[in-house]
Amino acid sequence: MKRGWKLLFLFAALLYGGTTLQVSSAPSVSATESVIPTAIATFAGGCFWCMEPPYDKLEGVISTTVGYIGGHTKNPTYKDVSAGDTGHAEAIQVIYDPTKVSYTRLLEVFWLNVDPTTPDRQFCDRGSQYRTGIFYYDEEQKSLANTSKMSLVRTKLFSAPVVTEIVVAGKFYPAEDYHQDYYLKNPFRYKFYRFNCGRDRRLMELWGNRS
Repeated sequence: MKRGWKLLFLFAALLYGGTTLQVSSAPSVSATESVIPTAIATFAGGCFWCMEPPYDKLEGVISTTVGYIGGHTKNPTYKDVSAGDTGHAEAIQVIYDPTKVSYTRLLEVFWLNVDPTTPDRQFCDRGSQYRTGIFYYDEEQKSLANTSKMSLVRTKLFSAPVVTEIVVAGKFYPAEDYHQDYYLKNPFRYKFYRFNCGRDRRLMELWGNRS
């Protein structure tokens, strides 16, 4: 089924409309106050619910937002994306402090939480909306992403090729509110979905205890 298992666990959720990023004016900063440096990283790893926990617990990560990227439709909804018609992938956007966590470390966390050998699929979810991808914002991120992918290929851990795409980041659309921090808002449904999708079982097969 193109829409994947996840839709089976949303029937009881209250569906809200699309969200809009709210940008508030920054407070004034005195000469003695320090400003936290921030950077952005965006990854697609199948079900975006499952990509938030590993990044949320990582020191140096300031915030995570799940949403959609890489498509051709403006302001897509979850229904649109899950149907597989918009070209978007479910993704997570990470805001982080590069003085505390490196982009290379974010890449390591990404690889250990996906199956990089399956095109247009992650675990039980099938369709291009569940493809894996690294979306870079500058040449440094592009270079580091390609280096990490080539390093993974050279390890020859897998019999199948590594098919994760590395592409320039386009417009990122935050998903509806009920998807944000879903694993915290609906822990039972989240764990039930994750178990039935076979995500942890497959990650253990691929990565062992490193995942």
